[in-house]
Amino acid sequence: MGEHNMNETLWDRLPAAEINEPLWNRLTADELRGLAAQGAAVLVPVGSTEQHGRHLPTGVDAFLADEVCRRAAWLVQGRCPVVVAPTVWCGLAEHHMAFGGTLTLTLSTLHALLRDLCRSILRAGFLRILLVNGHGGNMAALNAIVAELTTELRARIGITSYFTVGRRAVRETLETQDTLMHACEGETSMMLAAHRELVRTEELQHAVGPRIDLPAESQNPVFFAVPFDEITGSGVAGDARTASAAKGQKLLDACAQALADQLAAGLWTEHGW
Repeated sequence: MGEHNMNETLWDRLPAAEINEPLWNRLTADELRGLAAQGAAVLVPVGSTEQHGRHLPTGVDAFLADEVCRRAAWLVQGRCPVVVAPTVWCGLAEHHMAFGGTLTLTLSTLHALLRDLCRSILRAGFLRILLVNGHGGNMAALNAIVAELTTELRARIGITSYFTVGRRAVRETLETQDTLMHACEGETSMMLAAHRELVRTEELQHAVGPRIDLPAESQNPVFFAVPFDEITGSGVAGDARTASAAKGQKLLDACAQALADQLAAGLWTEHGW
């Protein structure tokens, strides 16, 4: 996308004539009915509110899922209509509770919440829903939930994680890791790009912890649920000391572009819907 100010958003870099409002809660009911009639897809960012060490706020996973969805909706304009629903800011974070500052749901509550949200979206006239996850602890659960909701609601519901659809960009951009970890180089870089005012930069020198695999992507032959305080005393997994806003901007734009490309390619058509 060329050179740009680290403080400007993707919205700022799009010509005004090309922008149509994509955010559900900034649109009127009439406008949403019109988008539903056009066959618009609805992106539902799903995050978490949990500790992210001493240098990042608890809302990281929700903020970043929302940011990628917004950018993807702007990028895909002119190719297919997309609406971004309000972000689900709470997820499965029991493993972070020992650190404090964390809000968590039970699996049954998350399932019920997403069922009701998806049902509401469908009743509003939309036929295509994509949950866009931003929290590693949600991944396995969301796969199972989507399988059940697809059958129960007879709907076109998909699931991805922004760091999965953008896996190549994550691997090529970061210096100290190949995938996202927690409060790490990747998440910290994206927060520096999108919400720099929320990063406690004076704490970055201490923002380091052991390397981990996301549970849903682990190659370990046996899975055990391990509290995060048994993995790291700092609340950090990975090394945030090499984070930068430039890396974060590249990651956010590349993950958004990958998501936009998936949407434009006709995700639902591929599966006969």
